[in-house]
Amino acid sequence: MTEAMAVGPAPARRALLRRRIRLLVAATITYNVIEAVVALGAGAAASSAALIGFGLDSLVEVASAAAVAWQFSAAVHERRERAALRVIALSFFALAAFVTVDAVRSLLGAGEAEHSTPGLVIAALSLIIMPFLSAAQRRAGRELGSASAVADSKQTLLCTYLSAVLLAGLALNSAFGWAWADPVAALVIAAVAVKEGRAAWRGNACCAVPAAGEEPCADGCCAPGRPG
Repeated sequence: MTEAMAVGPAPARRALLRRRIRLLVAATITYNVIEAVVALGAGAAASSAALIGFGLDSLVEVASAAAVAWQFSAAVHERRERAALRVIALSFFALAAFVTVDAVRSLLGAGEAEHSTPGLVIAALSLIIMPFLSAAQRRAGRELGSASAVADSKQTLLCTYLSAVLLAGLALNSAFGWAWADPVAALVIAAVAVKEGRAAWRGNACCAVPAAGEEPCADGCCAPGRPG
């Protein structure tokens, strides 16, 4: 049992995983910068608090990904793991704060989601792109045993949820006049962000390689809503 648990990727495989994570983080940062520029610009043009909040979330994700990029720029990335996790945790908390303030303002009638074609396009693109980036980074992070890479992949996944919330809020508001749908769903996402932030701060993440003979999801990492 001890021998099985000690099995990890070979040096060549570890080097490959490190390069893969660096590339994925670079792609995430690049896309989120574009996403932030488009969302903030479209939000300002349409006076949409929802889109502005979405753009601010993109900037938070850039900070999280930058922490992982900084960690993996070191020859021994493990030495920077704890510091990177703390930055990611703070990014989760900042995301929760931004989304909560935006949601409360919307519920009070200040800044309901409005129609914006550029905003809809960037949100739809995020729904397509972000799940792939998140899944790829999570797989690489788990195999390498990097809790920070896994935590950052969850930050990326939250972007997907926010994209879905933005699209759903705009659609429901347009079809039924349900202006409250977007902020209520956003508050749920804010709660998830706080939960993930606490886990990252404590250093808890699904990052271990399953031992020989162990089911891939035996640790609950594949199941949504696992206890954190």
